Amino acid sequence: MPMRPGEEWVAFKMAERGGRGSGGHGSLDKSITLPPDEIFRNLENAKRFAIDIGGSLTKLAYYSTVQHKVARVRSFDHSGKDIENEPLYEISVQEEITARLHFIKFENTYIETCLDFIKDHLVNTETKVIKATGGGAYKFKDLIEKKLGLKVDKEDVMTCLIKGCNFVLRNIPHEVFAYQKDSDTEFRFQTNHPNIFPYLLVNIGSGVSIVKVETEDKFEWIGGSSIGGGTFWGLGALLTKTKKFDELLQLASKGQHTNVDMLVKDVYGGAYQTLGLSGNLIASSFGKSTTADKEFSKEDMAKSLLHMISNDIGQLACLHAKLHNLDKIYFGGFFIRGHPVTMRTITYSINFFSKGEVQALFLRHEGYLGAIGAFLKGAEQDNPNQYSWGENYAGSSGLMSTSPDVYPMQRTRSGTFDMLEMDRLERPLVNLPLLKDPSAYIPDTVDLTDDAMARKYWLTCFEEALDGVAKRAAASQPDSVDALERAEKFRQKYWNKLQTLRQQPFAYGTLTVRSLLDTREHCLNEFNFPDPYSKVKQKENGIALKCFQSVIESLDSLGWEERQFALVKGLLAGNVFDWGAKAVSDVLESEPQFGFEEAKSKLQERPWLEDSYSQWLERLKEGPPHKCALIFADNSGIDIILGVFPFVRELLSRGTEVILACNSGPALNDVTYSESLIVTERIAAMDSVIQSALREEKLLLVQTGSSSPCLDLSRLDKGLAVLVRERKTDLVIIEGMGRAIHTNYYAALKCESLKLAVIKNSWLADRLGGKIFSVIFKYEVPCK
Repeated sequence: MPMRPGEEWVAFKMAERGGRGSGGHGSLDKSITLPPDEIFRNLENAKRFAIDIGGSLTKLAYYSTVQHKVARVRSFDHSGKDIENEPLYEISVQEEITARLHFIKFENTYIETCLDFIKDHLVNTETKVIKATGGGAYKFKDLIEKKLGLKVDKEDVMTCLIKGCNFVLRNIPHEVFAYQKDSDTEFRFQTNHPNIFPYLLVNIGSGVSIVKVETEDKFEWIGGSSIGGGTFWGLGALLTKTKKFDELLQLASKGQHTNVDMLVKDVYGGAYQTLGLSGNLIASSFGKSTTADKEFSKEDMAKSLLHMISNDIGQLACLHAKLHNLDKIYFGGFFIRGHPVTMRTITYSINFFSKGEVQALFLRHEGYLGAIGAFLKGAEQDNPNQYSWGENYAGSSGLMSTSPDVYPMQRTRSGTFDMLEMDRLERPLVNLPLLKDPSAYIPDTVDLTDDAMARKYWLTCFEEALDGVAKRAAASQPDSVDALERAEKFRQKYWNKLQTLRQQPFAYGTLTVRSLLDTREHCLNEFNFPDPYSKVKQKENGIALKCFQSVIESLDSLGWEERQFALVKGLLAGNVFDWGAKAVSDVLESEPQFGFEEAKSKLQERPWLEDSYSQWLERLKEGPPHKCALIFADNSGIDIILGVFPFVRELLSRGTEVILACNSGPALNDVTYSESLIVTERIAAMDSVIQSALREEKLLLVQTGSSSPCLDLSRLDKGLAVLVRERKTDLVIIEGMGRAIHTNYYAALKCESLKLAVIKNSWLADRLGGKIFSVIFKYEVPCK
């Protein structure tokens, strides 16, 4: 079995374990290859289990605690000390326990060996019960109880499916996609609507169930069919003698159904104009087998069978959707398996019979719904729905292509294991209340799944930067004996992710610069590099604080209009200091003396590439002070201290309250909430305006709920959203290339907004019609 680069695989053979019998399951495969570092991760800390056993596939779910390193900052007590040469704050790396959900999918053939593996590695499980769902739960009940010593508690299949579907729709932004046959990007991912109900769920397992879902707990089975995935597998096995499901799909992908199916043109000599039927429509599945005096290929028969069953399911689903006035149909169940032919035929069928009024939608994690739901049923006392969850890209397989030409090592045998990991986030995430239309909001400016040229550039860009990131990670932990080893493992893991995304850009949903950055952060955290730039930020914050008073004095000496421009220029100059941009990091490493004034000199002269400064100045002159401004800060050091804070100070002086939002966790050299508290405390000690605003709660520091260099306004800390409403925020300021260009460039808000950034990437600058260090200053007023 060909292996993915960088993974160590260990073979376990049942025959070598004393030749244990199969306990009545004689067809179970006695040999399986498991990569224990990649599958069943954190099993020793598993606390609760659930399992979904279908007619052919097992989906295992478990909750574990994960111990990983986090970076903490703590202010020194500087009272009575000469702090000139003292660091601003103390940095420590501490252990933290967080919660993670693991979902693993494999064929029933391997269930006994997997149960043995789990039993041998269970250490700290708290539960005596395993929640089970699916038709196979009864069949394998005795085996599970014997192997794991846990009591099997069966849950209703449909309830579990609905709970699982609601969970992924709420927590995975790029869960849903439509399939487009003739598009360069066949997988077209959808933006999750804040209100996910009502919808139709068509679950295609061995048979087909059609369920109308109206609320979290209200759903109704409205139809179904005995002709489903089991029919395809069973008839396919009889026709082709192929027993493996994946192999049957591979045969279908190579076949020509027109060699077996009778088309409309075969009956009428062309299109049937009276009824408006195309000549290429299937008139009779397998129709040519009644007259042809020849043997049909396995590939053609498999393709015809797949068309027949997919068309039947699609038409049935469409009729139920129209009957119940629903326009969203989600197809789940492992029959879909991300297979283009299946999705194409179902999409075509629904589009044809609904005349384009109903859309077929598919789920990236279609096969996991039952297991997720069963787990949630078992964890109800912990109320898992009160939390927000995020997909851990470092430990998830992603949506894999079934094409034999795309990354073939992923589908070399039906025993391929797929994984999904979800991390519990510290605080619930919600939409920014000021989004004009949350259902239409798309955070990312460029879809790299769509744009092949941009995709090639950015993937190469991240590949070329990888050695430097790994080196920076190792250097951030000089006292760790295994830092170099972990940095190399990080490098290999992220490199493998990039290669997967080259071949399958749709693997984790819409591919964007944001998702590439987030995947890198997930991989860094996976190998315990929580904040590679912590010491860089510490140093730069200390240096910038020493310059704060002189910058304020210089600004205060200017006339009003001159000062407004100087404030904006300072905000832009501060944004130059971005270690995530190679053009800047090269300068910062080679020219340590490069500072605030040097950055100002780099800026494009007006008129800027995007320039609505005159309108902003007019608004300040003629309009009343804003009630409250929400500012999303970007980088540590000069950016926040010499760029953002003077701007904040001016707004406060005008009578505008300010909410300053910083990342909850580290990413590159972006300022974190905990760092901002220390920086603000030091600035307040030097500046009476900031000090008074803090005391009177006119300046409020909050966390965004994010640990990304970019910004998704649909997933923000709930506390921030509450504050935005309470303070009647009427101005949003977003600064930085990641937050204002890679994301939110086209974001429409209900209130006035400023989007500011300096373009520090020559390719992107050229794309936008500018040059490196071109300026974006975008002031927007919503249409009344």
